[in-house]
Amino acid sequence: MQGYFFEDLSLGQSAEIVRLVAASDIDAFAAVSGDTNPIHLDQAYAETTAFKERIAHGMLSGAFISAVLGTRLPGIGAIYLSQSLRFRRPVKIGDEVTARVTVEALDETKGHVTFTTVCLVGGKAVVDGQAVIMVPRKAG
Repeated sequence: MQGYFFEDLSLGQSAEIVRLVAASDIDAFAAVSGDTNPIHLDQAYAETTAFKERIAHGMLSGAFISAVLGTRLPGIGAIYLSQSLRFRRPVKIGDEVTARVTVEALDETKGHVTFTTVCLVGGKAVVDGQAVIMVPRKAG
């Protein structure tokens, strides 16, 4: 199995996935990450905050971006080098998150690709940033 090769990519090329965030996703992410902040897990506590309800870990949205990069564009064979993330709005239980990556720059010398990354809920950015990925080249 192989994703896109460096030579197959072009500026503006994009891919996305859509995920519905369930309470069980947040619980599982807390278990795997060890981040048991009550804003994510305790409804009674969350009601005392500005959000008034449980919210997903910001890094759960970051993981959705990773899923696009690792499975869609560039896909299998891609190596994450860096990712910046800016958390703009909370993701709540029941939100449908669209994670999208778009080719922003191609570094021919290094075989690195810079992607604009964003997660959207209801058309509004909840997380945005930039990723740099090492992409395999075609043999020969």
